[in-house]
Amino acid sequence: MPPQMQPLAAVFGGSGFVGGQTVRALARAGYRVRVAVRHPGKGYRLRMLGDVGQIEVVQANLRDEASVARALDGASVCVNAVAVLYSSGRQSFQALHVDGAARLARLAKAAGVERFVQISALGADATSASAYARTKAEGEAAVRAELPQTSILRPSVIFGPEDAFFNRFAAMAAVAPALPLIGGGVNLMQPVYVADVALAVVAALTRPDASGQTFDVAGPRAYSFKALMELMLAVIQRKRLLVPVPFAAAQGLGLAGDLMAALGLPPPLTTDQIKLLQTDNVAAPRGRGLAQLGLTPRALEPILPTYLYRFRPDGQYADAGILDAA
Repeated sequence: MPPQMQPLAAVFGGSGFVGGQTVRALARAGYRVRVAVRHPGKGYRLRMLGDVGQIEVVQANLRDEASVARALDGASVCVNAVAVLYSSGRQSFQALHVDGAARLARLAKAAGVERFVQISALGADATSASAYARTKAEGEAAVRAELPQTSILRPSVIFGPEDAFFNRFAAMAAVAPALPLIGGGVNLMQPVYVADVALAVVAALTRPDASGQTFDVAGPRAYSFKALMELMLAVIQRKRLLVPVPFAAAQGLGLAGDLMAALGLPPPLTTDQIKLLQTDNVAAPRGRGLAQLGLTPRALEPILPTYLYRFRPDGQYADAGILDAA
């Protein structure tokens, strides 16, 4: 009797920060993985995350129905990890978080996909002043309308070697004498390790009790934004002023960021992100979380130094004494 074929998982957005870790976790769990990305050339390294032939990279764009259908052909499970932090041209919140997610769910249903995971965001809220949070919530609703069994994961700020949070502020601290604390830096966040998010995806796909449920995916501890900046500065061994900036005054920074985004440049801060910073980003006290997926989140402090060392004045040798000996 021939061996049973491994189930096929289609991962959309697999070349991104979270998507890449998800591909790795799925391969380790025994899935064949088809990674659907807009630019396959950027996903060549993903094939090395599994055994020979276990991972394939194909071209697909959530705005193009035919390419999405091809990527879903033969898949038994699907993960949607497509997201943007700011709208830019055709890569808008509406086009990806809502319309793209709805299209993917509809075509996944037509393709016979059995389990679907939607990676959303902690704080997704259809009534939010932030377009990011609103469209994340609208995307959840659109997917559930097509596939009620969808498991929705809502991560807090995600940290890890390629994150867009600590790396960005550490890079700023390496060249700037001060860092802004928008709104005083009192808003709370509950950072979660990217590998734990990936493990949560696998658990959501495989646990029967995860079907149709929503999970807050957060780390073991909540921090104020100011505390996170202080921790980051301690890790990179730099002293910088932390300057409180009222939300009203921060609007100028946000408008400049909006202009950069419109020009196709990555902005340091947008007006929409300023709106997000006005609410805490923490898990609901009695909600479903990583524990209900059988997982224990890893702490922030031991992991940050493993990748932020490059922002230290002496880089990876800062603690080794090599430069002093020379």
